[in-house]
Amino acid sequence: MQQPTLADLTTLGVGGPVGAYVETSTEAELIDVVRAADADGAALLVLGGGSNLLVADEGFDGVVVRDTRTGLTMPDHSACAGVTVTVPAGTPWDDVVAHAASTRLYGIEALSGIPGSTGATPVQNVGAYGQEVAQTVATVRVWDRSRGRVRTLPLVDLAFGYRTSLLKRSMRVDPQDPGAPWYPTPRYLVLDVTFQLRVGPLSAPVAYAELARALDIAVGERAPLPDVRAAVLQLRSRKGMVLDPADPDTASAGSFFTNPVLAEADAAALPDDAPRFPAEGGRTKTSAAWLIEQAGFARGHGLPGPAALSTKHTLALTNRGGATAGDLLALARTVRDGVREAFGIVLEPEPVLVGAAL
Repeated sequence: MQQPTLADLTTLGVGGPVGAYVETSTEAELIDVVRAADADGAALLVLGGGSNLLVADEGFDGVVVRDTRTGLTMPDHSACAGVTVTVPAGTPWDDVVAHAASTRLYGIEALSGIPGSTGATPVQNVGAYGQEVAQTVATVRVWDRSRGRVRTLPLVDLAFGYRTSLLKRSMRVDPQDPGAPWYPTPRYLVLDVTFQLRVGPLSAPVAYAELARALDIAVGERAPLPDVRAAVLQLRSRKGMVLDPADPDTASAGSFFTNPVLAEADAAALPDDAPRFPAEGGRTKTSAAWLIEQAGFARGHGLPGPAALSTKHTLALTNRGGATAGDLLALARTVRDGVREAFGIVLEPEPVLVGAAL
């Protein structure tokens, strides 16, 4: 097999050569490769769908591992407690959502159409349309690179927050962990994820107004599972957030910036018409897309260049064909700096930046 570049392995389609590339098809193979790389002191990048990465044009002079395991099992099928579903990390996430929606299992239907692998979902607590995986994750089995052993982390230990978790935080400096930062692969390498889903023909109560409108129901009401999945896929497609090789708006890493979560004083300084949503700790979440648009960046900003904002949604930075990582980073800096100048808010990137920084 010819060794791929990171451009071949990511949805943004940018990134240079790799030092070594390995595909693993069993848990034992995955652990062996990771353990060997760590023992050699080699840089390590474990990826699934490559949908949340922006890798430098210089590439990655380390070991790139792609986990190809797929499937799911249901070790516990109790209608009272729900159904336990265990999924290997390499399984495409939307396959899991499709299976759940088609077998009367609810709780993740609003997460339809999100690209990438299941193992990535608990790392950044993937969420959309009012749902997060934190609402259904029971446990995550991991290879703890620091302790050199397999561990099962229950929900209470995963420390989920808005687009973050214990897993993601291990990628940052931590005075209590001499091995940190574990970057660009977390200390806790996901092996499989166990979800607790409920049984029934209807969705969980719909919490997101846009989705409720699409279903012609009120927020808090429920709808047939297939209808909710279809509505989410349609909404995401309109925004260029469902992968489609024929649509250049989907050559992205999804939402490039997270929605800012603001302290009370900062939220009070927002314009009166700015979106506001309650967040943890009495803070307020606002819309990154709204900030970007109000700062003067319209859909398609950057065209006809090779890197531009999506023509469907200002949160997505897209490779229009032939873009480099440098092109996309320059666009991201322009947008970030424009929002900071207009509102005093610094947008944070959602994708993992490998060999690059804003």
